[in-house]
Amino acid sequence: MVCAFTGWNDAGDAASAALSFLGSALDATRFARIDPEEFYDFQATRPKVTHDAEGQREIVWPAVEVFAARVPRAPRDLILLGGPEPSLRWRQFTQLVVDLAEALGVQLVVSLGALLADVPHTLPVHVSGSGSDSTLVEHLGLQPTGYEGPTGIVGVLSAACAASGLPSASLWASVPHYVAASPNPKAALALVRRLESLVGVAVDATELEQAAVDYERQVALAVQADPDVQAFVERLEQLAEDERLIEPEDIPSGERLASEFQRFLRQRGKSDQ
Repeated sequence: MVCAFTGWNDAGDAASAALSFLGSALDATRFARIDPEEFYDFQATRPKVTHDAEGQREIVWPAVEVFAARVPRAPRDLILLGGPEPSLRWRQFTQLVVDLAEALGVQLVVSLGALLADVPHTLPVHVSGSGSDSTLVEHLGLQPTGYEGPTGIVGVLSAACAASGLPSASLWASVPHYVAASPNPKAALALVRRLESLVGVAVDATELEQAAVDYERQVALAVQADPDVQAFVERLEQLAEDERLIEPEDIPSGERLASEFQRFLRQRGKSDQ
């Protein structure tokens, strides 16, 4: 079972885009939907008004949907579960997902996430992760995260799987915070590639690869147009290059780098007035 949620866990829409791409590439079929009534604050995650083929208005409620993806010649099929991050009753929600996974005979639950980080867009996407079994982490060649602090539904789901004895893994792509508002297909592609190696499923990602190339080119043009931002990106590149040679205490903190970037933005705003 592969899970991704829009919202807090989904910087640059990377995790949800990776899940959506998998569903499209594998021609997945929806077979279930979790009733949103108990799990969403509809003032925070509002329903949407659409029009059907006959022009009649209808309400589309936020909900988590479940898809089945048959994968010929692969060691296993996939269940794809995705939707907005729930607002309420997370423990009840995650237990529902665990119960569903056990009822379907799921052997492994993989959660996808994306976080804002002090990384340049020019380098390969860094993917970190964790697993209920150290063998999974070793198999993926991941660098386990030492993060402590607020968590989202992905973290709670991982804990629920561990409590139920259900093997699980979590993959997180790092997204440059200076382009946080833009969808990031490059990070989505990195998640898809790591997922392929984990579950033994390969997909044709040509479309996503091209989107990643276009994204990097567009960001590069935007960065080049602003000397301050360009200098900031070059600083991130230099830090990444020197990271192995610099003692951890000498590396500027994420808060410090973010503060510098905010200063750049304020200075640019003043110069434009």
